[in-house]
Amino acid sequence: MSFREKPAPGRLLLDDTVPLTAVIEASQNLQSHTEYIIRVQRGVSSDNSWQVIRRYSDFDVLNSSLMVCGISLPLPPKKLIGNMDREFIAERQRGLQTYLDSITQHPLLCSSLTVKKFLDPNNYSANYTEIALQQVSMFFRSDLKWEVLEPLRDIGWRIRKKYFLIKNKEQPKERYLLSWMDLGPDKFLSDKDLQSAMKLFTSLSTPYLCPLLFSSTSESSALLIRPFSERGSLRDHICKVKPRESYLKKYCNPKKSQGLELPHIKLYGRQILEALKLLQDGGVFYGHLHTSNVIVDEGVCRLMDVENGMLGVPSALRPAFTQLRKINTTESIDVFCFGHLLYEMTYGRPPDSVPVDQFPDAPYTAVVSVLQSILSTEACKSGMPTLSQLIQSPLFSDVRLQHSEKLQIKVPSRLKEALKTAKESLEKRLHEEQRLLHQHRRLTRAQSHHGSEEERKRRKILARKKSRQSAYENEEDVSVRNNNNSGSGASSPPTCPSSPTPPSTTGSRTQGGKHLFYLTF
Repeated sequence: MSFREKPAPGRLLLDDTVPLTAVIEASQNLQSHTEYIIRVQRGVSSDNSWQVIRRYSDFDVLNSSLMVCGISLPLPPKKLIGNMDREFIAERQRGLQTYLDSITQHPLLCSSLTVKKFLDPNNYSANYTEIALQQVSMFFRSDLKWEVLEPLRDIGWRIRKKYFLIKNKEQPKERYLLSWMDLGPDKFLSDKDLQSAMKLFTSLSTPYLCPLLFSSTSESSALLIRPFSERGSLRDHICKVKPRESYLKKYCNPKKSQGLELPHIKLYGRQILEALKLLQDGGVFYGHLHTSNVIVDEGVCRLMDVENGMLGVPSALRPAFTQLRKINTTESIDVFCFGHLLYEMTYGRPPDSVPVDQFPDAPYTAVVSVLQSILSTEACKSGMPTLSQLIQSPLFSDVRLQHSEKLQIKVPSRLKEALKTAKESLEKRLHEEQRLLHQHRRLTRAQSHHGSEEERKRRKILARKKSRQSAYENEEDVSVRNNNNSGSGASSPPTCPSSPTPPSTTGSRTQGGKHLFYLTF
């Protein structure tokens, strides 16, 4: 029961987590409207940039589609009269730039398909919902026991991943979650090894991993079925929202979000650490831990999407940890993601940025201590604790777990070797991206310093000093030349015998037996 889909010729696997930046370079008036020329860049390389042209009405349509997020975005207001004046256009351009900055810098808005399509229509013009429906229809034609109940639109942030609520006709009261997704740029397993890994995941039965009931992979995509939780994810629980709503509506500006009590923080944190350690000991890399990928069922946390690393999709927190060169292994990625999750469990929201050195007041000093060991500037520079060290920390070491046996994943030796090679390739790509970002930051700092007001003043002072020194040296050279010329005329008058000028007076004298002539003028 597998489907097969050939990738499109020349298909490029984009990393959708790489941020897009947008700068309005100019504007142009055409007949009765104004167009704004926008330079868009993916990542830090100026070679990976392009232009898009948008009218104000395009911005207005974009803003209308983003209103579901519940955030007041700074779109300049409409103006019907005088909207072609030069000063008005310049002011509106500044306002539109502020608007672009606000959406490209927001961690959720920047990843939405609406924003991506507005800035990069060439790479985001495909109808991913239609593609997913085609693939799901092909699957259901081959397995008639499944039935689609409804599509779950936009419940997740991934552009190339679509969800459907389905049921098994043999168990009509049970609900399951079907997801279809594109493979990502971090897929380093061969097709054969990927199928072996997915087969392994469907056979796992451990307390802290959400069971995967069915999986099928092609050369470019994957289809997965797992149980559906009506209670939603840990993030749904923290934000107190309905799990089937749009993720922009649920998470951009939650009104009732609240952190957990200390006993739940300790219990959930320990269970999640056990799951991460279980995957690490089995040689399985994860890197996709966040509160939306954790299901809580009767007091037990279970990780979802443990197959994401195998399928090559980049982590949601990749833009954050690529900035930090100490996060250079799959384990350090999991620890960093756990720090984000622990912060959200404590304060009811994720951190605004990392590193974090000023933590809000919290009644749990033991929690803050662990957060500092992961998210502080010192931790990001010097290194973070390992998963084992976190489990043994005072916050989690005294948590009593329901199971007593040691959990383990038995991975066939051939697959374990393939997973090791894939993990090394993933880390290599991360290292290269971190190196490029480090070079870019150094160059940006140098350019910023060179263009600063203080640096310009310093260069002007040096230039004036150099100019005065040069003038002084020139005056000295002229003086020396004049003195040399004056001395030469007094001691060595011209005596060229071929001189055509006749002397006015001639005289002679004898010295040392030689007859010397001298001329006087």
